[in-house]
Amino acid sequence: MTTTGYRGVNLVTRMVLLTSAVAAIVVLVAGLISYPLVRSAELSQSQNQLSRLADLTAAAIDRGAPGGGERDRLVPQSLAATLLAEQVQGFLVFDNATEVPGVPAEELKELLEHGTLSFEGEIRGDKILVEGRSLASGGAVILEQPVTVAGGPAQAGLLRFLLALFIGLLIAIPIGYVAAKRMVRPLRAARDAAYEIQGGSREVRLTPEGPSEVAEIALALNSLSSALQTSEQRQREFLLSVSHELRTPLTAVKGYAEALADDVIGPEDVAKTGAIVAAEAQRLDRLVSDLLDLARLGAVHFRVNPARVEMQEVGTDAAEVWRTRCEREDVRFFAELPPDSLVVTTDPMRLRQIIDNLAENALRVSPSGSVVVLAIRSVADGIEVEVRDSGPGLTDDDMTIAFEPGALYERYRGVRPVGTGLGLALVGRLAHGLGGSARVTTAPEGGACFTVFLPTVFNDPSAELA
Repeated sequence: MTTTGYRGVNLVTRMVLLTSAVAAIVVLVAGLISYPLVRSAELSQSQNQLSRLADLTAAAIDRGAPGGGERDRLVPQSLAATLLAEQVQGFLVFDNATEVPGVPAEELKELLEHGTLSFEGEIRGDKILVEGRSLASGGAVILEQPVTVAGGPAQAGLLRFLLALFIGLLIAIPIGYVAAKRMVRPLRAARDAAYEIQGGSREVRLTPEGPSEVAEIALALNSLSSALQTSEQRQREFLLSVSHELRTPLTAVKGYAEALADDVIGPEDVAKTGAIVAAEAQRLDRLVSDLLDLARLGAVHFRVNPARVEMQEVGTDAAEVWRTRCEREDVRFFAELPPDSLVVTTDPMRLRQIIDNLAENALRVSPSGSVVVLAIRSVADGIEVEVRDSGPGLTDDDMTIAFEPGALYERYRGVRPVGTGLGLALVGRLAHGLGGSARVTTAPEGGACFTVFLPTVFNDPSAELA
């Protein structure tokens, strides 16, 4: 199997890296978005919990020392244990207090005046949550809890969340690898099929599978293989037909040359034999010229040479030649030429080549007593050159392939008089190269009607036929 020298990261690796990168970005974005939200929610919950502890502590102190002094205000052991477990530090504040760690004086004054306090403070650069409640017996209780303690569950939960995402990432990598392998499998099959087609195989057929875009590649390769098979078959048939046409005049030339060399032909027949050899050589030269023209039409060096052309003169010259040839075959020839001067800018040699090929094709299929018509007329933005006959004509299917090299020869070989199919192919390509077009329809006389449209002015004198 033919391979190229290209070595790059394969599609499976790219897809795995892509899915892994996407998953990693999802983990990162989820962490960046979730952390402040979770932390904010946790701090809010911790603040509420500390607020309830402050309410409970104030109520417990008030119940523990009804009517007692300041030193009788004690916190029950169970509540004290809870405060210790939550790393909450408590302060008992009296009415004459002016300073509590982490609580500004104005906040402390507001607590003693209004009975409640709730905010986020700071001690030596560490943030704390502060809740304060006034006591019925006078003074107040203040509870403080470090933010690091309050946000601990949030961080732990976030870490567990990120860990779950990371585990998901690890699971996604092999799953992505397997999925990528399955997706790439039909692409690799298409690659192998393309190499087989490159190697000359035309029986390659792929089963469409995978995503729709990948399946369409398989269908396209199947169509390409079929088209190449059809094209190569036509080329083989075309070469066979051309070989046959070339061999016929070559055989005649060879036979008569050998007869002349062996002195088999008498002196009285030498001139006649020479004329036959010359005619066959001329026929051979025409075939070779047509083949060369077809080859040049696909090359970049086949140029046209536009000039001002009087269509009435071109039509008259062509009519004289083909009227004589048609009379030899007992075929009636008619010319429908423009009554007045009709000038166009085109390549006169190629224009005459178009007329001669169409007329020769019409005469070949026209039986004795039939009609061939050459018509030239002016139309919008150009002219039309038309050759009609009353021969067997063409079907609609024939008309679609009439300008393909060898197509009609392959279809009607042995059925009706046919040439190699080069003439009509030349007509179609020359018409396109001169800026026009060629078409075929049914003639009013019953046969085929070939019409070539050419613009009044061929605008690009340096154009190349391609």
